[in-house]
Amino acid sequence: MHRIRSVGRGAAAALALLGGLAAVGVLASPAQTQEVVVYSARHYGQEPAFEAFTRKTGIQIRMLNGGTGELFERLKAEGDRTPADVLLTVDAGNLWNAARSGLLQKMDSPELQANIPAHLRDPEMRWVGLTVRVRAIVYDTRRVKAAELSTYEALGDPKWKGRLCLRTSGYVYTQSLIATMIKRHGEARTAEIVRGWTANQPVIINSDTKILEAIAAGRCDVGLTNHYYLARLLAKDPAFPVAPFWANQATTGTHVNISGAGVTAHAKHRAQAIKLLEFLSSPEAQQMFADVSFEYPANPQAGVNPIVARWGRFTQDDANVAAAGEFQAAATRLADRVGYK
Repeated sequence: MHRIRSVGRGAAAALALLGGLAAVGVLASPAQTQEVVVYSARHYGQEPAFEAFTRKTGIQIRMLNGGTGELFERLKAEGDRTPADVLLTVDAGNLWNAARSGLLQKMDSPELQANIPAHLRDPEMRWVGLTVRVRAIVYDTRRVKAAELSTYEALGDPKWKGRLCLRTSGYVYTQSLIATMIKRHGEARTAEIVRGWTANQPVIINSDTKILEAIAAGRCDVGLTNHYYLARLLAKDPAFPVAPFWANQATTGTHVNISGAGVTAHAKHRAQAIKLLEFLSSPEAQQMFADVSFEYPANPQAGVNPIVARWGRFTQDDANVAAAGEFQAAATRLADRVGYK
């Protein structure tokens, strides 16, 4: 019988960390070699794929949940004593930082390279994307026509003054979008773009779902959110009056981010860990992610959830998502400099 044992998220304080390490010691039974221990900062959507992997291979998955920062600190504290074989988290910037900190190792896997497009994985193969998260322009279908929309840059047009909802500049997906713009346009041009957004006096709301609800309630007309938040609302209410717009289709393509995973630097079950990631990148498992979470599969051979499929195809920005980490610090400084809070 498949077992996914989940240990609750602990605090970052030292005592909580030590308590968590004791719990991990229970999970990492040396007598059970046919297992993979996953440290996961992704808290939903992977269970069906994990269960299918165990049915197919007999390899058990044991999982410890936590925040990204907490798991990073845990891996650093444990060093070569860690029971963790796989780190699963959200945002390419987090994966980039994990690799840069020496927490992940290179994976020699032609199967992963074949399944996951180059721009959705680390150039040195220390991590791969497993699902795609699109930073969509979203708009009120009653007050805005799709023809009025075009690019992220154009959200700085004065016509959107007082009509724009955004997340804070400290939100990780905001940072990743700005970081990718720096990769594409350079800092000077990106500063002009973000300055245009702030000149429109956006309503700052610290929740993608609440941005969508604010648009539906008439507080603003357009915004930026990850696409799957809208899909969730439409699954509950098909008449919800907000739609996505795929930005920059005539230029750089729509910005995407990922959730993804890598094999930890001191994995005790390296072969099984790579086998798990190869399975998770397969069309079979990718379809499971898409069905449950409304995310796009990283493997283009897999299908998407019917709600998402109705939005049509789009061209992704093919700049490597590692830019989210490479230019994260520059993005934070830029936002501060232009007054984007």
